[in-house]
Amino acid sequence: MSTSLTAAPFTGLGVALATPFTTGTDAVGGARKPAVDHEAFGRLVEHVLVEGHGVDWLVVLGSTGEAATITDVERHALVRQAVELARRDDRRIPVVVGVGHNDTERTCELAGQAAAAGADALLVVTPFYNKPQVSGLVAHYRAVADAAPGLPIIAYNVPGRTGCNITPAALRAIWEIDQVVAIKESSGDLRQVARMCQEAPQGRAVLAGDDDLALAGIAVGAQGLVSVCANVVPTETRRLVHAAMAGDLPLARESAALLAPTMAAMFVETNPVPVKAALACLGLATAQVRLPLSPAEPDTWSQVQTALADLQTSRRSGSASIGRLPEWVAVPHDTSALAS
Repeated sequence: MSTSLTAAPFTGLGVALATPFTTGTDAVGGARKPAVDHEAFGRLVEHVLVEGHGVDWLVVLGSTGEAATITDVERHALVRQAVELARRDDRRIPVVVGVGHNDTERTCELAGQAAAAGADALLVVTPFYNKPQVSGLVAHYRAVADAAPGLPIIAYNVPGRTGCNITPAALRAIWEIDQVVAIKESSGDLRQVARMCQEAPQGRAVLAGDDDLALAGIAVGAQGLVSVCANVVPTETRRLVHAAMAGDLPLARESAALLAPTMAAMFVETNPVPVKAALACLGLATAQVRLPLSPAEPDTWSQVQTALADLQTSRRSGSASIGRLPEWVAVPHDTSALAS
């Protein structure tokens, strides 16, 4: 491979940002659905960057960002806002934009739009529903690269959502595309993660795509995590990732054990439903989602609140040695106020 592009800027902790919505509706795309809440999005980005004390990069409009329901106008505004915030006050935080679609031509259009809006890299999920062959996958990623020349691409493997798995053999072919510098691996198959790490060319990276497999993934060679949980607890998630990458196993284990209940709570329903409930508990955004997702069930609220309360108790009691939650975490008994 003869390219100067590497995965280096996209290792460590990447945060897959949620997209906050208002509780009202707005005429979007001919249908009425909740509008993007840019004020809340700004609060979320600042929370992640300030509380995270060194979060390495941001992902806008991935699965957690409900990208499938976001219009082109909304996309452009969200990316521009994220880029502006990531570069404010001499910050140099890369912004990766999700542009995946099951139509290659549409994916290329989205890639061009993201590049024009200031994206530092693209996150490109495998085409869903189509179930392309390896040759089709390679052609798809090559077309996206051609549509955004020089822009790094992070392939995204999440067969639970797409019905398409990037196998190690398929990835070997995809690595031949110079602009593909990393893969977010969310298959949940640690053997597959390990083999991908073993075979990754120099300058390319495999990234853990599941919070609960961050420690195990890094142990077998992953060079970071793309996290949902870090929307809520960026400081703790960063400590876990960086301790694991530094080989500090005691701290990494402590961090993983501390975060395990919160990580579990974030996935008791389809992502990002629980994380939005958590953001409402933190006072950062509403818990609103767009159809076809529906609001969090009462049991989800209960589990999210319990996880946050337990984490805060650990901080206040000093039973954990790696920091503490801010005092303004809310764990109310009445969740109806938080849902709107």
